Amino acid sequence: MVGLHEGIGTLVVIAFLALTVVYILQLRGKRIEWSRQLSMAAGGLLLLQYALGFILIGGDNDVSPFHFLFALGTIATVGLEHAMGRGEGGGSPNLRMAAAGAAGTTALALIAYAIGQSTA
Repeated sequence: MVGLHEGIGTLVVIAFLALTVVYILQLRGKRIEWSRQLSMAAGGLLLLQYALGFILIGGDNDVSPFHFLFALGTIATVGLEHAMGRGEGGGSPNLRMAAAGAAGTTALALIAYAIGQSTA
């Protein structure tokens, strides 16, 4: 189960990194029709990751509390990204906030991933 959690964690980081790049491209005026689907897929992977993490908490796995704090911190940044990422035009303030949310999620997930890898 730990290996699956690590694998999904990798996919979460990659998905939110890709989403951040997509938002940056949209801010530069590129029209990307599938950004909302990528956002939902990335969020779904994160939800699956949470479920696996909570299952692992019940086991005898020893992980730093900081792993949990950074991982759960993504709830706020994903919420920001989902609330603001409505696929509006290049200069939209909402699109800038969505990009910031996606970048924040990428950073928090990457930190949580690194902590989890260092204690595994």
